[in-house]
Formats: sequence, structure tokens, C-alpha cells
Amino acid sequence: MVEKKSSGRGQRDLKVKVKSARGRRLSSTRWLERQLNDPYVKRARADGYRGRAAFKILELDDKYHFLTPGARVVDLGCAPGGWCQVAVARVNALAERKGKPVGRVLGVDLQPVEPVPGAEIHQLDFMDDDADTRVKDWLGGKADVVMSDMAAASSGHKQTDHLRIVALCEAAAQLAFDVLEEGGTFVAKVLAGGAEGDLQKRLKQRFGKVANVKPPASRSDSSEKFVVATGFRPDR
Repeated sequence: MVEKKSSGRGQRDLKVKVKSARGRRLSSTRWLERQLNDPYVKRARADGYRGRAAFKILELDDKYHFLTPGARVVDLGCAPGGWCQVAVARVNALAERKGKPVGRVLGVDLQPVEPVPGAEIHQLDFMDDDADTRVKDWLGGKADVVMSDMAAASSGHKQTDHLRIVALCEAAAQLAFDVLEEGGTFVAKVLAGGAEGDLQKRLKQRFGKVANVKPPASRSDSSEKFVVATGFRPDR
């Protein structure tokens, strides 16, 4: 059951309070209440995005400007498709902005993903030995941006989850090394926890600049952050 409570300041915005229900765990009730009161969830619905995560890549791109018209983008673990939606608009993949270069957006995921207008979606394990070759074949060349909002399934153990997501990010970085054009950008989610030192070192060896950012759309109680590596330097 849902109750709506006034802010008490004479405003019309109401806070949704979810009552516990038989068969629902307290953690589930808290998650539901947080979702119902999250302004980014409400904005995502209003703007037609498939999830609040779309605002994370929007905010990162607003700061670092890597999703430029004409860019070729690979979105790893693209489900449910919110990042692809943002990329399609920003790189002009639908050619809606006349006179601007037309980009490409390629999304890959282990599971089927509902089509995203303007993006090309493939079911693929990006850790497969031939994944880099297949990605370049689909793109017709190398990528300008490789991005990932992937997270490993939660085990409930904070340190284990941290190690898993760092390993996932390292694998995504390795694919980026194989498919990025010189000067390209790699963007990926990690969890703060201290085990990402080797990843940071490798990225600094291959990119001109490496920044670690927590965009405003990331929840304040989340340990997630994003690494934004720009100016890719391929092996000579």
C-alpha cells in the first residue's frame, strides 16, 4: 500500500511512503520507496529513457564531451538500453541534425535487448576470444568510444562484489584496447574499494588522461564511480 505525504512546506510535491506488506521483505519495501521518490526515476519516465542510469552518461558527457556527432560508440552490457538511447541522440545516429556528421551506436549484451531506434544491438559475450574482431566487423572499423555500465551480480559481500566489478571493468578495458581508435575514450563503472589500483595503472599507460567521477545521478549511498579515460594511445 502506498501513502503520499506532503513536504509540509506548502508545496504540491508529495513524498511516497510505502507500507510494508505480507510476503515483502523490509529491504524490498525500502527499495520500492526509494524508487518511487527518486527524481531521476521520475525524469527518466518523463523523458522516455529506459532507466535512471541514462542520466549518468548524460552528466559524464556534459563534462567530458566524448559523445560527439559522427562518433562510433560501443556500449558493453547495454541492457536495458538507456545508455544507447543517449548515445544515439548525441552522436546523431538517426541523422536528425542535418549538416552534422552521422554516428554509429553498437550495443552488445549477453541477453536479448529490446531494439533501440538508431542503435545496432547484438547478443554477444564480449569476453569471447573473437569479440573484438566481431565488434570491428559490425562497426566497419574501430570505435571512438567504448562505454560500460555493467555490474556483476551482487553476492551481498561488499569486498567480493568490488573484486568482481573490477575484474569486469578490466575485461572491458582490454576490449577497448583492441577496438578503440587513436584518441578514443573509455568510460566504465567501478566500485570504490581499493582493488582498482592495477586497472588505474593500466589505463594511465594507454590514455592521455584518466579521471574518476561520481556523477550527480549516482545515488549518494552508492559506492559506484566512473572512470573516464580519454586520449587513447595504441601500441606502436
